Amino acid sequence: MATDSWALAVDEQEAAAESLGTLQIKDEKPKVEANGTDVKPVENAETKPDDDDKEDKAAQSLLNKLIRSNLVNTTNQVEVLQRDPNSPLYSVKSFEELRLKPQLLQGVYAMGFNRPSKIQENALPMMLAEPPQNLIAQSQSGTGKTAAFVLAMLSHVDPARKYPQCLCVSPTYELALQTGKVIEQMGKSYTEVKLAYAVRGNKLERGMKIQEQIVIGTPGTVLDWCAKLKFIDAKKIKVFVLDEADVMIATQGHQDQSIRIQRMLPSDCQMLLFSATFEDSVWKFAQRIVPEPNIIKLKREEETLDTIKQYYVLCNNKEEKFQALCNIYGAITIAQAMIFCHTRKTAGWLAGELSREGHQVALLSGEMMVEQRAAVIERFRDGKEKVLVTTNVCARGIDVEQVSVVINFDLPVDREGNPDNETYLHRIGRTGRFGKRGLAINMVDSKLSMSILNRIQDHFSKIPLCVVQ
Repeated sequence: MATDSWALAVDEQEAAAESLGTLQIKDEKPKVEANGTDVKPVENAETKPDDDDKEDKAAQSLLNKLIRSNLVNTTNQVEVLQRDPNSPLYSVKSFEELRLKPQLLQGVYAMGFNRPSKIQENALPMMLAEPPQNLIAQSQSGTGKTAAFVLAMLSHVDPARKYPQCLCVSPTYELALQTGKVIEQMGKSYTEVKLAYAVRGNKLERGMKIQEQIVIGTPGTVLDWCAKLKFIDAKKIKVFVLDEADVMIATQGHQDQSIRIQRMLPSDCQMLLFSATFEDSVWKFAQRIVPEPNIIKLKREEETLDTIKQYYVLCNNKEEKFQALCNIYGAITIAQAMIFCHTRKTAGWLAGELSREGHQVALLSGEMMVEQRAAVIERFRDGKEKVLVTTNVCARGIDVEQVSVVINFDLPVDREGNPDNETYLHRIGRTGRFGKRGLAINMVDSKLSMSILNRIQDHFSKIPLCVVQ
């Protein structure tokens, strides 16, 4: 089977989107019924998803920070809702327009920011305004929001006053350290300003007073330092930043701790809250934390599958799916591919089999530390491995421009065995990015998985699925 035949099949699909294209992969046709009904799966080691591989928002956020070396070129449009609609709306196209202290302008450029990102264009004039303005902002990882609020904190600090004036709360120890690194980088030339970490393991003697002007930490430790240990005089805080609000409310206890901290702050303290998502629960939390806010939202950019051609392969079992995978590799030229499995056990088995066939394979799953995951993704991004076999830990937020094919070795289902349409969208969205054409191949090995695929197709009603037999 020649590569040209495959390309022709894809081109024909564009010309006749409603028809089913056919490509010969194997001689025998598996006995699989294509009109399966709703069948509940039997939970066993092969079908039961790993608890560790459920989406962990804090880990995913940290992973995104570790693997991003530059800003994401987002096409989202920014929507600004001002507290005072009669106030002129300012945005900036350069950092010079902000009239920053020379040390901070130097720090901004040293970090590689040549011009403000979309979120920075609108957020920075509000955060640096006098008198201070409160802000609730939606911003995904990689859009420059950490640098924006760090710049605001550094700008509002009076270095001559040796006590905490800016307080930043992050959901986890690791995320706090990542934000602290940005503060240290941006303030490298602003040596008069010091930073303290209110995190686990940072033990201070009772009766001490913090002299550092900026404190970053986790909710429990920050609350202890303010309320119980009195290391921080909360009434002297000028800027309060609550980062990763959606992660914060997903962690037990953090929401109440954050609200208790906020209540200790002076009424004229500037409140800045950031979240990647704006679900109802996040909105309610944000409105309790931030009075009279300006609001910056990202207008929802619908993820489109228009540039992604989708096929499915009929098989009888796991071994036949693997053989079909090998046949596909013999038929098409693949730059890099991501293959999604339902469980760690299947992912480990598949990675081993592919390695034995001579493929350069990387394995990514939930038992790995976040730093280990980041190292694997960097190797894959650098092309040191051509195939990334993974569970759902890698379904979101990882953009590798060279990925040309996504393969669902197992179709995505929730814990009840129903189709997980959102995960399907995020999985195959790893290809067809940056305006390029992509290819998604789904492995079907039972009446149940055919039923799941049919229901996914019904959900994305305009998306044709072509059979590869």
